[in-house]
Amino acid sequence: MKLEDAIKTGKFTSEKQKAGLNILYTAWWLKTLISQELKEFGLTHEQYNVLRILKGKHPEKMCVRDIGGRMIERNSNVPRIIDRLVAKKFVDRSTSDIDKRETVITLTTDGMTVLENANKKVDGLFNSTVLMSEENATELNFLLENLRTKE
Repeated sequence: MKLEDAIKTGKFTSEKQKAGLNILYTAWWLKTLISQELKEFGLTHEQYNVLRILKGKHPEKMCVRDIGGRMIERNSNVPRIIDRLVAKKFVDRSTSDIDKRETVITLTTDGMTVLENANKKVDGLFNSTVLMSEENATELNFLLENLRTKE
């Protein structure tokens, strides 16, 4: 769908403004689709992100600060997200063996299972909605990463 149709306007001050709005709208659209898929597993996209981060370090434990530094949405309340994942028995929380002041988190077997199943759904969603060639995806990744050079 064209951006003009989606947001019901064709008034942009420049192509750069339109591109920025297009990125924001597309991110919201994908986030909404992913959230719908994750509901089946009782996960929010932030919880899913934490599980993916933990899987990347599994079987190592990670401190809350390191998890927060890897989040897609940096303003997420990681301790609250972890509280909810602990309640669901998807992660375990313990005290660091190295620094007793530090809390570390690890993925449980249940967490690994729910993540694997959620990944299948999210991967299927990407395959059915991100309709572009690998070459175009590579070019889009280059353009987006170039856009964030001042990050």
